[in-house]
Amino acid sequence: MANAGYRIYQNFKRPGTELLSLFEGIPVPNLDDCMNRTASLGGGIHSLNGKRLTGPAYTITCPEGDNLLFYYAIANAQPGDVIVVANNGFSGRALCGEIMATWAKARQLGGFVIDGAIRDFEELSHMDFPVFAVHSNPNGPYKNGVGEINVPVNVGGKVIYPGDILVGDGDGIIAIHPKDAEQIAAAAHQVMKKEAAMMESIHRTGELDIAWVYKKLEDSHCEMIEEMQHGYSI
Repeated sequence: MANAGYRIYQNFKRPGTELLSLFEGIPVPNLDDCMNRTASLGGGIHSLNGKRLTGPAYTITCPEGDNLLFYYAIANAQPGDVIVVANNGFSGRALCGEIMATWAKARQLGGFVIDGAIRDFEELSHMDFPVFAVHSNPNGPYKNGVGEINVPVNVGGKVIYPGDILVGDGDGIIAIHPKDAEQIAAAAHQVMKKEAAMMESIHRTGELDIAWVYKKLEDSHCEMIEEMQHGYSI
């Protein structure tokens, strides 16, 4: 029987390990630079413990403060999967805590990305398991159900599809469609090389070439005034 709004899609296409390995060691800001600097998840989603995350998205959408499907996801996701929970940034009730994260780690999942709240902050902040969330709140979740698993979700203002590649670090987190992965990874490596050369120049000379800044100011007709005067003449 059809039941819109309460469905579990049990399978989806995951990217291979070779594709995921392309992102090893690439900082999230460098990846974002190669995605028009607009790809990072917003809404205050941040790392709780600085642990790096790379893996395919296993998505959940559920009512605010309800985690019944979250339990199903941990039990049925594959090793390496990153559980992504769309919960509208709700702060009034936590969706998980130390027990669920410890269970997910034991099952070798890739991490949590939660557009909402967690609890047991002290324990999660020291755990060797990637957790990204918006808030912390000691109020526990309801377990009434409804929601969907492995459907496109809106998290942090971005649409994430099951199987998208998630990469997260202390700066934030982004989602990459597998078909774009090779191109973005290659471009990010070029950005890393360019930035390494800039850092080497600063360490060697104490300077950074910003000729492009002056050209941009000139091309945009920025007015240059020799000295600031107190008050204005009319």
